[in-house]
Amino acid sequence: MQFPLVLLALTGPLALAVAFFVSRLDPGLRPRRAIPAAGLAGFASLVASLAGLAALIVNGPQTLAAGSGLLGVISIRFDVLSVTMLLLVSFIGSVVIRFSRTYLDGDDRQGRFTGWLCLTLTSVMLLVLSGNLVMLVASWIGTSLFLHNLLLHFSGRTGAIRAARKKFIVARLGDAALVLAAGLLVVGYETLDIATILSAARDGVMPVSAFWAAAFIALAAILKSAQFPSHGWLTEVMETPTPVSALLHAGVINAGGFLLIRFADVMLLAPGVLAVLVMVGGFTALLGGLAMLAQPAVKTSLAWSTIAQMGFMIMQCGLALFPLALLHIVAHSLYKAHAFLASGTAVETVAALQRPGPIAIPKARAVVRSFGLALVIYAAIGFGFGIESKSPQAIALGAMLIFGVAYLLAQGLADAAPRALTRRTAVYALATSVSYFALQTGASRVTAGALPLAPSPGPLEWVLIVLAVSSFGLVAFAQAMFPLWSNHPAAAGLRVHLSNGVYANAVFDRLAGNWSIRRTS
Repeated sequence: MQFPLVLLALTGPLALAVAFFVSRLDPGLRPRRAIPAAGLAGFASLVASLAGLAALIVNGPQTLAAGSGLLGVISIRFDVLSVTMLLLVSFIGSVVIRFSRTYLDGDDRQGRFTGWLCLTLTSVMLLVLSGNLVMLVASWIGTSLFLHNLLLHFSGRTGAIRAARKKFIVARLGDAALVLAAGLLVVGYETLDIATILSAARDGVMPVSAFWAAAFIALAAILKSAQFPSHGWLTEVMETPTPVSALLHAGVINAGGFLLIRFADVMLLAPGVLAVLVMVGGFTALLGGLAMLAQPAVKTSLAWSTIAQMGFMIMQCGLALFPLALLHIVAHSLYKAHAFLASGTAVETVAALQRPGPIAIPKARAVVRSFGLALVIYAAIGFGFGIESKSPQAIALGAMLIFGVAYLLAQGLADAAPRALTRRTAVYALATSVSYFALQTGASRVTAGALPLAPSPGPLEWVLIVLAVSSFGLVAFAQAMFPLWSNHPAAAGLRVHLSNGVYANAVFDRLAGNWSIRRTS
């Protein structure tokens, strides 16, 4: 029974790998074999993922080995996490493959690009399906190595070379961190099987090496998901073709979050490490959200948005809200992949709207009222969903999200706002609150037994929760007040600093010896 399920799980990766080898025979302009092979492989991977979902429903979670000896390295883990990520990767991957066919039509390296695209997807699928540490580490490293070839598609561009090499530096540091983490887990738990390690950790087995394993897992996730201060490479890979930007959201940039969720039981053994994730992720989310508003280019703005969202996801993992982090990965990946693929029409869309700024500018009193009303709506909906049974971490996270709606409410409560706008913003606040609690409840039920629930917060966790809520609230309040102080001379300087990401990327260039810039003289 195991071999057919293993073959089913590997159908997508094998089909995409075959498409890669076909592309090596047809690497140039309008390849007649590579393009159809890639499209067929993308469709096959999606169908196989749906079949894998059916197998999970029928058979339940399990770990499957391809065989003994060297084949034993191929170990497939079928559970809610792996199947969810497999569906996400195969769906976005198939869309990106189809989009690339038209987008790169006429490019003299279209066949080569298609091949490396398929091989990158192969590695990502093997990563999310990994049942043992060897396969996980190999797939993790392979993903970044194959992606490197896509980042260098326009090999004559100095910016593309700089971005690819900076990504290479960060990726190798992340690889080293994961290798160390895997070694420590093997030493501590005396097994390569991920399910066995997680079961032991859930039972409270905590060898001395577990804390350091969790620390290196966190470091690998931070580096993989472009967290401050190693985020600069993501804003620069916009030099690559647009399909690569969309591909990053198919289990590449969010692989850090997947890693933390996969080893959630191990991470709970190290509260100090989780606290670091909250601080790093929270700061990155706030910086990315503010820097995004100061970007002049659509794709760069989307890149900063991704940095912010990945920071929010890392913070969710730090708060031990692993089911919500998984939900965030899925929702953000689908949204942002579409946003990148549609970025070419963004300028025309904004111009057609003919609304360069807020419809109504709220005064300070309206902003204060909007935040109070948003919290009242959130609390009322929360009690309807049984807020008393929710963890403090989940309640705090919802409050951070509702602060974003308060900005819209402020426009609706402005003196000059039309009644239709006031009603519409109130509906947005209601819809956001209902959606959050409904999705949070659904994600917890779907992942029950597969992912641990958030433990009761201790003193350190309470401090971090209060700090996170107050920080997000303060930034949201400042954004809502922005129309009132945007003409102040200090605002112009602040825009410059934010558009440059407070210069962390420049510091990274200096520390790296600026070796990543091609000398063209």
